[in-house]
Amino acid sequence: MAKEILVIAEQKDGRLKKISFELLCIGKKLADKIGGTVSILLLGYQVDKLAEELDGYGAQKILAVDSEALKNYTNESYAKAIVEVVKIRHPEILLGGATASGKDLFPRVAARLQTGLASDCTSLDISPEGLLLAQRPIFAGKILVDAIIPEARPQIATLRPNVLPAAEKGSQKSEIEKIPVEIKPMDLKAILKETVKTAGERIDLTEASVIVSGGRGMASQENFKILEELASAFGEGTAVGASRSAVDSGFAPHDIQVGQTGKVVNPNLYIACGISGSIQHLAGMRTSKYIVAVNKDPEAPIFQLADCGIVADLFKIVPLLTEEVKKIKAQQ
Repeated sequence: MAKEILVIAEQKDGRLKKISFELLCIGKKLADKIGGTVSILLLGYQVDKLAEELDGYGAQKILAVDSEALKNYTNESYAKAIVEVVKIRHPEILLGGATASGKDLFPRVAARLQTGLASDCTSLDISPEGLLLAQRPIFAGKILVDAIIPEARPQIATLRPNVLPAAEKGSQKSEIEKIPVEIKPMDLKAILKETVKTAGERIDLTEASVIVSGGRGMASQENFKILEELASAFGEGTAVGASRSAVDSGFAPHDIQVGQTGKVVNPNLYIACGISGSIQHLAGMRTSKYIVAVNKDPEAPIFQLADCGIVADLFKIVPLLTEEVKKIKAQQ
């Protein structure tokens, strides 16, 4: 029987997250190396449409667990569903996203399956011995280590969003299979009743391809409006972030904090405005593909990491950047 790599799809509010397709892409490559197959597991309520959306992206099978208990994400219900499917399928490797929910979910799954977990990985491969080789950053991103789970199965790893390309739709069709999993009320210690969204809620930071972040140099909450304007100029896929200093000063909410105690992000473009570049902040964004820093202090540590540094007053530079981005977008 061919070894199976099982990818866990991530969806929210009836929309698949990009990490699902990134996992499918690397899952297919790993499956080819071990001579196995790749399947994707979709959890939720009334997910038939989402299952159809996954068709053609490289999975031999789309496994769907459809239950009202999975309508809203809770780590207990989702962990139980994943564990039950793993016991049925016996996959060699289990892959998930190192997103906010993934970081909450997969340690629980690994504990229930009594196996190891390589979390927040930036690269995945197969070792010469045929084992999952996961590369992950430690010590605030200063060192990259290779992790191998030699004995326990499945080998579990979570992948940092945006580090690998997403799978492209092809002609290969996937077989859709529904797996019944009974989740009883007694299995859940807590039930999610309601999710309250903030007004004008943007894309999640971990999903954004462009992030415009502000630090203590923004001076006030009102000044974050110029970052919002720059983000809006870039258009879809852009989010506004903040450093811990800006959050602690009351300039921005905690849910957009980037850093070791906030969110770890990996956009194609990260624009740091008025951010000095503390170790805590760099740990959350240092793997961004391209970093632009705007700061009045030429000695700010952020410039050591930046691909492009602008030593100037951000309140003069950011509006100019906004206008230039608008001009470029208008020409496209």
